[in-house]
Amino acid sequence: MKFTIEWLKEHLETDATNAEIIDTLTMIGLEVEEVIDQGARLKDFVVAHVVSAEQHPNADKLRVCKVDAGTGELIDVVCGAPNARTGMKAVFAPVGTYIPGSGFTLGKGNIRGQASNGMLCSGRELEISDDHNGIIELPEDAPVGISYPDYAGMNDVVIDVAITPNRGDCAGVRGIARDLAATGIGNFKDPVIKPVPSDAGPSPIPPLPHRFSEGEPKAIRKFAGRLIKGVKNGPSPQWLQDRLRAVGLRPINRLADITNLISMGWGRPLHAYDADKLVGEIHLRNARSGERLEGLDDKTHSLDETMCVIADDSGPLCLGGILGGEPSSCTDETVNIFMECASWDPELIAQTGRKTGIVSDARYRLERSVDPQLTEPGLELATKWVIDLCGGQACEPVISGEDVIPEPVIDFPLHEVTRLTGLKLGLPEIKTVLSRLGFWVSGSGDFVKVAVPSWRPDVTIKADLVEEVMRIVGVNRVPVEPLPRLSGVAPKMLTPIQNRRRLTRRTLATRGMNEAVTWSFISSELAEKFGGGQAELKLANAIASDMTDMRPSLLPGLLAAATRNQNRGLSDVALFEVGQVFVSDAPDGQRNHATGIRTGTAGIGGAGRHWQGKGEKVGVYDAKADLGAALDAFGVDIDKVQVVAEPADWSHPGRGGRVQLGPKVILGWFGELHPALVVDFDLDGPVAAFVIDLDAIPEPRRKATRAKPALDISSLMAVHRDFAFVMDKNVEAANLLKAARAADKALVADVTVFDVFEGAHVGEGKKSVAIEVTLQPRDKTLTDEDIEAVSSKIVAAVEKATGGTLRG
Repeated sequence: MKFTIEWLKEHLETDATNAEIIDTLTMIGLEVEEVIDQGARLKDFVVAHVVSAEQHPNADKLRVCKVDAGTGELIDVVCGAPNARTGMKAVFAPVGTYIPGSGFTLGKGNIRGQASNGMLCSGRELEISDDHNGIIELPEDAPVGISYPDYAGMNDVVIDVAITPNRGDCAGVRGIARDLAATGIGNFKDPVIKPVPSDAGPSPIPPLPHRFSEGEPKAIRKFAGRLIKGVKNGPSPQWLQDRLRAVGLRPINRLADITNLISMGWGRPLHAYDADKLVGEIHLRNARSGERLEGLDDKTHSLDETMCVIADDSGPLCLGGILGGEPSSCTDETVNIFMECASWDPELIAQTGRKTGIVSDARYRLERSVDPQLTEPGLELATKWVIDLCGGQACEPVISGEDVIPEPVIDFPLHEVTRLTGLKLGLPEIKTVLSRLGFWVSGSGDFVKVAVPSWRPDVTIKADLVEEVMRIVGVNRVPVEPLPRLSGVAPKMLTPIQNRRRLTRRTLATRGMNEAVTWSFISSELAEKFGGGQAELKLANAIASDMTDMRPSLLPGLLAAATRNQNRGLSDVALFEVGQVFVSDAPDGQRNHATGIRTGTAGIGGAGRHWQGKGEKVGVYDAKADLGAALDAFGVDIDKVQVVAEPADWSHPGRGGRVQLGPKVILGWFGELHPALVVDFDLDGPVAAFVIDLDAIPEPRRKATRAKPALDISSLMAVHRDFAFVMDKNVEAANLLKAARAADKALVADVTVFDVFEGAHVGEGKKSVAIEVTLQPRDKTLTDEDIEAVSSKIVAAVEKATGGTLRG
C-alpha cells in the first residue's frame, strides 16, 4: 500500500517529521517496506532553455541544440524529439545523471559526428508519465536552472507499507491516518460526507434486481448505483495525475482516476459504466457456464456459476468486486455514467480471485474486507468528485439489497492487558487508545464493554483488544523479563524430519559441498524429464513461462545452477539442496528430499589440478560416497542395506544404482547424469548426482537410555588376510562382500575390495576380485589352525554365494 506524506496529511493533522511518521508506522504494525524521496530521485534534472535547435548535418531526424541550463555557458545536445525547437523550455539532464525511465547513467556522447553533453527528457524517461512522443514542454515563464522537482512541486515522499490480510481498513490512506492519530502523533480528520443534490431527478435506471437461485453463492450484499448525466471526460488535472503516478498507478482519464483516488484514499473501490453502452435491464446474478468477460486488463476471462457479475441483456458487464469489462468502459466520448459502489462477501471475492488469477486493486481491498458503512457515503463522495472535475448532474441513487452489519460488543477485563503483555495500564489510557481507534468503551470498573466499529471485523475477542492496546501504546514498552529456568533437561524440540534436514545440511557441507536454494517451480519440459508434468501439478497462475510446474525433483534447479556457474568459468562445483519435491497433489505427495551434484573435478578432496597428480573427474562412486555419508548421519549403514544396480531415469544406464530396504522402501538413488541430460543442460560433464528421500528413512529403533553403552574395544591385535576369487564377470562384488562378512560374524570385523582384474589368463567372461578380510579376536590370540578354519569358512561361503573359486 503506497501513499505520499501530502496525501496522508489530507486525513491527518500533524506537525510530525517524516522520520517520526515512518518510525511510528512500523511500531504500530504497519511495516514500512520502502521510502521514496521523489525530490532526491529527480534532483539532477533542471529547467533549461533551448536557445537554438538546428538540423543535424548527418541525420534527418536529429537536431543539434544549444541549451542554457543556468550554468553560464551553452551546452551542445543532440536530440531526436520531434517537438524540439528553438526558444522552448524543457527538462534537461546533464552528464552523470541517472535516467530512471531508461535505467542508465548519462555519459558524454558523439552522435553522427556531433558532441552531445546531456539529454532533453520526455515524461517516460523521468517516470512521471507514459509519454515518449516528445520531450517535456514547460511554460515560457519557467525559471532556467531551477531543479525540476522544485519547479513541478514533486518533492513529496512516498511510503510503501505492508498490509497484513486482516487489516482491510488500512488498505486506504484514511485508515492509516486513523491508526497514526491513535498514537497521538496527530489528529484524525473525519469530515462528514454530505449527500449530493439529485438535480437530474429520479433515476431512469431502477434498483438492480437480484437473480440468484436458491443455494447459489451470493458474493454481493448491497449495491448502490447512481446515474450522472452530462459529464465531460478527459485527462485529469495535473495534481491528480501526479498523485496516482507517485503510488504506481497510471492515469487513464478523469472518471477512472476518480475511482482510483477514492479506492486508494478511502479504501473504497468503485466502478463507472458508460450508461449509453448498457443494453436493456441491468441486474445482479452469478455467471453462467461458458460465459466470458473482456476485461479492462485486455484479457478475456472464462467465468463459472460461482462468480457474481453485474450484467445487462447482452451479458456480463463486470466481474463483481474483481474487474470491470471493456465493452461498458468509460472513454473520452462518455457523456452519461452509472457509478457503482457495492458491498461484497470477502471470502467469495477471494475465491473468485483465486479461480480467475486476476490481481486487481479492487480485489486486494475487498477480499480483506471494506467498511460496509461506507457503501452509500462512498457513492456520494464519488458523485461529488465527478461533478467537481467532470461536471454533469446526478440522479437519485438506487439501492439494491441490504448489508447486515454486525455490531459486536466484547466484555473486556482490563487485567487481560497485564496478563498477556505485562503492560500495567489504567482505564483512562486504555480507553483513550481504543476510542481513538474508533471503538466505543462503556464502563468504569475493572470490566468494561467495548463495541467494535464496522471497519474492524478482525476484532472479535478480548485478546484482539489487548493487541490493539499494545501496538498503539508501543511494543517497546512491553517489559522484558527472563523466562524461568527449567528444572530438568528440555525435551526434544525438532521433529524427526527437521532433525534429518539439519543433519543432512551439516554432513554435506563438511564434505565440501555448497548449499543452494532454488525455485520450487520449473518448466513443463523439465518437469516431464524428471518424472513430473502431471496436470494437477501445473500452476494456475504461473509467474513466468519457465515456471509452470511444481518440481518433481531438486535436480533441475541444481543442474541449472551448475550451468550458470559453468557459463561464468566455474566448471567444478559441488552443490546440494534440501527441500520439498512434489510427486502428486495428494496429502503424501509432497516429499522431503536431499539432493547433491558434483561436476568436473569437484571431488571430496577439492577441485582442479594439483602438483601431486592430475585432478580426477567425478564419477558414480563419488555420488555413492556422498549418499552413504548422509545416511550414516542418520544411523543407516549403507553396507547393511540393499544396493541395487538399477539406476534412476535421470542416471546413466550403466553407472548408477538404488539404495533400498526392500522393493517398497527406497531410500535414494545415485549415479552419473544421463548423457542426454548433460547435453540438455549444456554442461561439459561428467556430473555425479545423488537423491535421498528423507521421508523414507525409518525411525531408529532405540530404547531410551540414561547413558551411552560402554566402549567395546579388543586388546588383541587384528589379523588381515587376502583372498582372490575368480568369478563370472557379471557377479556383483556386493554379493562377495556380504558372503565373506557372514562366514563368521564373531571374528570377521571388516571386508574390503582392493583389486579387480580381467585378462586372458583369468578366462573369457571372468574376473578376479581380491578382498582383504580383517579378523578381530576377542578372547585369545588366533592360532594358525584358527585362521585356517575361518579362511575355509570364507572360501566356502563365497563359492556358494557367487559361484567363484579361489584363485591359485
